[in-house]
Amino acid sequence: MNENLKVGGFSASHGQKVVGLQKIDLAGQQVEMPVFVVNGTQAGPTLAVTAGIHGAEYASIAAALQLGQSLEPEGLRGRVIVVPVANVPAFRMRSIYVCPLDGQNLNRMFPGNPDGTASEQLADWLFHNVIKQADYYVDLHGGDLIEALIPCTIYHRSGNKVIDQKSLELAKVFGIQYIVRSETKGSTYSAAAQAHIPAILTEAGGQGMWPPEAVAAHTNGLNRLMRHLGMLEGPAPEPVPTQLLEHSIWLRSEHVGYYYPGVEVGEAVCKGQDLGAVTDFQGNVLQSLVAPEDGLILFLVSSLAINQDDPLLAVGN
Repeated sequence: MNENLKVGGFSASHGQKVVGLQKIDLAGQQVEMPVFVVNGTQAGPTLAVTAGIHGAEYASIAAALQLGQSLEPEGLRGRVIVVPVANVPAFRMRSIYVCPLDGQNLNRMFPGNPDGTASEQLADWLFHNVIKQADYYVDLHGGDLIEALIPCTIYHRSGNKVIDQKSLELAKVFGIQYIVRSETKGSTYSAAAQAHIPAILTEAGGQGMWPPEAVAAHTNGLNRLMRHLGMLEGPAPEPVPTQLLEHSIWLRSEHVGYYYPGVEVGEAVCKGQDLGAVTDFQGNVLQSLVAPEDGLILFLVSSLAINQDDPLLAVGN
């Protein structure tokens, strides 16, 4: 029989589903975070699913909400925690990249600091109340309000061969063609891997849209993953051909001005190829963008307005 599953102020006993708004104090400002806690009728692993770490990545939020609404204890082997909007302040303000309470990127703050800024405190709460309780962890993402991207799944190269291999297996099972190996520190999935929890970050959607096919990339992947882990009834998921990209190289703006991309998301590029330009407000070129390596355009900022140090695009190879 499964033990009680406690997340913040909510507790679900064996065969119970609990849904509510968790109140959290972040640097003196209270927020209410939606939480679904589902404790199955049969024993099995614990899966944690978050979305809305970046508050305007709507396809991922819609998918996590669907999971939380549809999942019931009956027939579930194990336990599931779903947080569909982790960064509520960013969601409410339609904030790109950062939490408006402190201007920090939440996905660079993990595992967090209980005595730090609002984002560090939020990361600390999520890490200890959600991520660390999991046997497996999935963080759903998608292009932000000004980002187009090709769907992909990312896992962290932690140096722990066993955990890295398990995370790669999750990425393959999820069923999205492109898999990216990352060493980004401070992210949800890197903190999970460092805590010896197999974890992936999935990307689908973008530009403020949540079309059915982007939402389905997340929900179908979660269903495949839960069947693979034996948490849901159904056949083992059919293998999907995947392509592993060992690196992703980000290009950032060195200036404030206008951004003119010269390629499209998903396009194959060659080292030295012209990728676009950043100009000043009179249209004079300040920065010419050149492909650093052969590869694939993973994401592309679609905003004409650009600020210094903003991401512009990423090349995966």
